[in-house]
Amino acid sequence: MKSNNRIAIVGAGVAGIALAILATKQGYQVSLYERNSQVSSIGAGVTLWPNAMFVLQQMGLEKEVQQIGGVPSFMRQFDKNGVPQGELNIDEVNVLSGFASVTILRRDLMNILAKALDNFGVGIQFNCLMTTEDVEKLKQEFMLVVGADGRMNSMVRQAIYPQRVKPCYKGFINIIGISRLEEGTLDNAIQDFRSPGERFGIVPVRGGLCYWAAGWSTALDKERPLSQWFDEMHQRFINWPEPVQNVLKSYEKSSLKRIFVHDINPLPYWHQDNVLIIGDAAHAPLPTSGQGACQALEDAWHLSQNLTGEVTQTVGKQGELDKMLSNFYQQRIVKTSAAQNVGRQLAKRIFAGTSESQPIVSRMSAEQLSEFWMRGL
Repeated sequence: MKSNNRIAIVGAGVAGIALAILATKQGYQVSLYERNSQVSSIGAGVTLWPNAMFVLQQMGLEKEVQQIGGVPSFMRQFDKNGVPQGELNIDEVNVLSGFASVTILRRDLMNILAKALDNFGVGIQFNCLMTTEDVEKLKQEFMLVVGADGRMNSMVRQAIYPQRVKPCYKGFINIIGISRLEEGTLDNAIQDFRSPGERFGIVPVRGGLCYWAAGWSTALDKERPLSQWFDEMHQRFINWPEPVQNVLKSYEKSSLKRIFVHDINPLPYWHQDNVLIIGDAAHAPLPTSGQGACQALEDAWHLSQNLTGEVTQTVGKQGELDKMLSNFYQQRIVKTSAAQNVGRQLAKRIFAGTSESQPIVSRMSAEQLSEFWMRGL
């Protein structure tokens, strides 16, 4: 029997766990399903801009994240020779936004979220490899089924769009990793080195710890051994500036991952009946947007705000639920599409081989950037 108080969430990533916490706080009974055997930490690190920190504050996790993460003051862009090309004053944006910008290892962020969820007494059901038939069964049992199951193989998205939405390869890879340098080696700034078709970004966390991404234009080739990709990375960036050389000499080998970067086109709707997608399953911005985890957290926050006590009393009526989910989509689609567009524009500038001298963020004032990130919060 379907209950008005039960929500099924498929995917225990940032969006899924955040929604599980927020919905549980509002009195919903949440069942959370994950395809893997443990909480995933794919991705080396995350920059949580002020919009993400607002949501984490509402979840009661802001201070814990700040204690573990770093707080960079600047984002600086250089060419491949280390010549400065532009700078963003992050401190100024933070003051205008009212929240810090925090850098954190993804595994640490996921541990914080998972611990908070456990404190609410909500367990994660692991090794649940969903099919569209399984989604249909959940649909019959739960008031709401939410797919937060990622950009590449979302079964919940496929249940909504039987003509499968195909993620699009954007023509470049990222090799990501984590390095620990001597304390004081990195200044308190995100460093972004670029040349046409290539990019190396370094993000400090704290105590010499940093995460980084090496990217370049290439054909999609999943047959090539990982070792060859890693060797190519070292050869491509062998003559790049000292900060790049430092992290390439000191990374955790187990942290290396090769990612063929994909996104999806903006979708005309995110729900059908009582089945909804959020996070990367719904809008999947490129890493060049810097907003993947941030927009996932915003999704969870806005959806939880729509799931009010009044809605709980009326969601049994399909029309009321449909109206609520349509309103949620209208609240979110403009901002998530804008984040997607920013990421695509920047990726095109870098990886199409026509990199411009100024970073895209430098074209916006601190006031404009703050207004954009905090819009709707």
